[in-house]
Amino acid sequence: MKELAVSGPVPGTPSLLRAINDRAALLALLERGPLTRPEIGALTGLSKPTASQLLARLQEAGLVVLDGIREGLPGRTAEVYRINPAAAYVGALDVTPDRIEAKVADLTGTVVSEHTLPTPRRPHGELVDRLNTALLGTEPPDKLRRVVIGVQAAIDPSTGRLGYAAAKDVPGWQIPDLVPALSAGLGVPVDVENNVNLVAVAEQAHGAAQDHRDFVLLWADEGIGSAIVLGGHIHRGATGGAGEVGYMPTPGAQTAREAGRYANHGYQALTGGPAVLKLLRSYGVRGADFRTAVAHAVRAAEGTGQKADDARAGLRDIAARLAVGLAAITSVVDPGLIVLTGGVVLSGGETLRELVEHELHALTIPQPRVRLSSVEGNPVLAGALDLALAAVRDEVFSSTVPS
Repeated sequence: MKELAVSGPVPGTPSLLRAINDRAALLALLERGPLTRPEIGALTGLSKPTASQLLARLQEAGLVVLDGIREGLPGRTAEVYRINPAAAYVGALDVTPDRIEAKVADLTGTVVSEHTLPTPRRPHGELVDRLNTALLGTEPPDKLRRVVIGVQAAIDPSTGRLGYAAAKDVPGWQIPDLVPALSAGLGVPVDVENNVNLVAVAEQAHGAAQDHRDFVLLWADEGIGSAIVLGGHIHRGATGGAGEVGYMPTPGAQTAREAGRYANHGYQALTGGPAVLKLLRSYGVRGADFRTAVAHAVRAAEGTGQKADDARAGLRDIAARLAVGLAAITSVVDPGLIVLTGGVVLSGGETLRELVEHELHALTIPQPRVRLSSVEGNPVLAGALDLALAAVRDEVFSSTVPS
């Protein structure tokens, strides 16, 4: 009778162990800042000789540089090491109908340059040329290792094309194999991501969704969109359209059947910026745009009299409309947290947030917490830089030991 071979754990090779130690040290330097050799050894569990060999290897690879001397006990000093920020650079682009905003960050995540390229109503030239012009406007210190582009649409993984947007809203983007085409044209690896998904990435890393692995982000602005994070990862769906709730059929609004596939219908027709402005004006609240009108309503609601009553009623109406869509999402996804962002809700601040939470909890069995975004600056670019840095750090931190 033939004996069965019993396989046990495969022992780590010296090169594999070195690579694991290198990555651990680099992550410690990235998260804790400049460190001495003893501190690196303590954080990674490495002996003094191994830590010394590791630092020499990382210095030779250009990933770590000396950052001066730290004085200790009398007669004792220690060299301090830090990540070499110039070891790699990444780029991020936020593309909207009226501008392309670009940022470049070094390996530590520090933004080193930025540039905004206005987009004319009828843009001239090829898409790649416009994106390249925006990137070159940042005057990057060195060649970029990766670029992540945020756009108001979504890549369909089954076709490689951009979907969930009318061609007139994203001119030049309707090309096959979009990501490979942009990578070849820009001469750098490129990722294209839905802008609201990028906001969720930033919110999870730096904002109200930190330490939350299951949450929904609602972007309420001129248009409406959402991002769904499950198990700590963005859920994109079969065609890349998970979270495209602006087109979600909603009571009181036209559907795609009546209005057309990409027309103003569904949830967006009730809660998008133009609808909010029209609604508040019906309550006597004025404003040149929806953001101003919402802010005026919040201030008026703090007073007394008929105008204050009307403003409060208008805000409750907006909250009720937002809550209907959020209730549908909550019933399917059951998130522990909902993060609100975008011009409509941020202009309403805590006043509107409380109203939305109250209205939502009146509609659903689950009672998810509702919080406002706390990410400062452009959250699309923040999320894009996070994704680009994660990919590049994985590449760079794995390159110290030859395979």
